[in-house]
Amino acid sequence: MENRSLPVVAGLIALLIAPFAASAADGAANADQQAAWQMRLDKASALQAEGRARQEAADKVLAGKNAECATTFFINDCRNAAAREHLETTRQSRRLENEGKAMVREVKQEQARERARLSAEEAPKRAAALELRQAESMNARRAAEERVAATQAAKAAKAAEGEKRKAAQAEKLRKKQVEHAARVARKKREAEQRAAQAAEAK
Repeated sequence: MENRSLPVVAGLIALLIAPFAASAADGAANADQQAAWQMRLDKASALQAEGRARQEAADKVLAGKNAECATTFFINDCRNAAAREHLETTRQSRRLENEGKAMVREVKQEQARERARLSAEEAPKRAAALELRQAESMNARRAAEERVAATQAAKAAKAAEGEKRKAAQAEKLRKKQVEHAARVARKKREAEQRAAQAAEAK
């Protein structure tokens, strides 16, 4: 039974080893993809930082221009022009930040899809590894059971041999006792006969 399960284990091991060549190539492609994702994430961070920096600069410029406008004759016209300029810069900075956020979302979605793909690819390998572990466990359990059975059989054989030896010794003792009793009875008879003959001779 154990011999039949060995080819199964060997087949499972072969199944596990076969994909390693392909996974080495996948590893190189995966490293390139990781690098590409990192570049895009870095670019997204740079866009968001640039957007924030532009917004901060625009806010400072607006505060400065509002202070300047307070000293001019046409205060409202000056402030409206500064507000329009500030609004345009705000739109540009938000566009940059939103572009960066969209890029981050896109990368995260691609990474999630890649994880799902890898998980689906790994599923047969995990199943094969599980089957291998189960086969090894079953073989180990069977071997342990066979060892226990062999030990019990050896003990039973030893016990039977002991009983047989004990019975043989008891039989030998019984025969000795019977022979002894027969000898004693014979000697007694012989003694009685001798005594009877001696009595007759007188």
